[in-house]
Amino acid sequence: MTSLITIFMLKRENYNDLLAFLKVAQEKNFNKASQKLGISSPALSKKIHQLEQRLGVQLFNRTTRSVSLTQVGEQLFRTVETSFAKIDNELQLIEHYRNSPSGLVRINCGLQVIETLLLPKLAHFKDKYPDIQFEFISDNRFVDIVAKGFDAGIRFGSDVAEDMVAVCISQPMKMAVVATADYFQKKGFPSTIQELTQHQCIGYRLSNGHLFQWEFKYSGQIIKITPQGQWILNDDYPTLVAAKMGLGIAYLPEELIAKELANGQLIRIFNEYSYTFPPLYLYYPHRNISSALRVVVNTLKV
Repeated sequence: MTSLITIFMLKRENYNDLLAFLKVAQEKNFNKASQKLGISSPALSKKIHQLEQRLGVQLFNRTTRSVSLTQVGEQLFRTVETSFAKIDNELQLIEHYRNSPSGLVRINCGLQVIETLLLPKLAHFKDKYPDIQFEFISDNRFVDIVAKGFDAGIRFGSDVAEDMVAVCISQPMKMAVVATADYFQKKGFPSTIQELTQHQCIGYRLSNGHLFQWEFKYSGQIIKITPQGQWILNDDYPTLVAAKMGLGIAYLPEELIAKELANGQLIRIFNEYSYTFPPLYLYYPHRNISSALRVVVNTLKV
């Protein structure tokens, strides 16, 4: 009997028939069962009759006044009731996860994004969503987030592949050229953008081996300068530290150096030619994402 039920349960088109059987067995009444199922009593009776024909056994003893299970029907009822109870439990669990997101969320992005955007905006999750665990991996190179097991990545909108779902999570990023007053006192101020190539500029090495080019807007055109200097780093934070130590001129996000500009640790030049990069986007491969990532997306989007 168990093998028969197992085979039957695997046939997806028969799930509704099993549910109909379950309701009749529970109610011991076709009228009450049909009301709960939202179908007519004759349609329900026909469905049960077809089920009995398909199985080759009689499941109910029927009279004009009562409905009772046969011995075989009783066995099927116990199995079906247990099976549907398990399904109901799983659905309730899914509902719980939807209302109380949990699980690990792995995001690939730059270190500055972690400190200035992710941590400040998601810090309240420790109380609101305590079952969500985060793993932020800092990287200045482009990685295949799917192949590397990340749920999402964060990059400038212009750098996100077209086949990704992308959500804007920041304002445009304005850049600044800065150095200490001591540096400018010793080396002088460059009078033109081109003169930057004659100064000690702190370079930024990209993962592809190239030096990051500094970009400026001048007379409606974009001018690019490849920095030259003694110091080359691969992250904005050590670049900021080097600039504050007077090691050279740095090209950094305005947001990152707001405090240093305000207290005079760094002096900004060529502000009128500052270049603005597009906003940052959180991107992921498809819309069928976990509830945990969903609440992250809804929290970060602007």
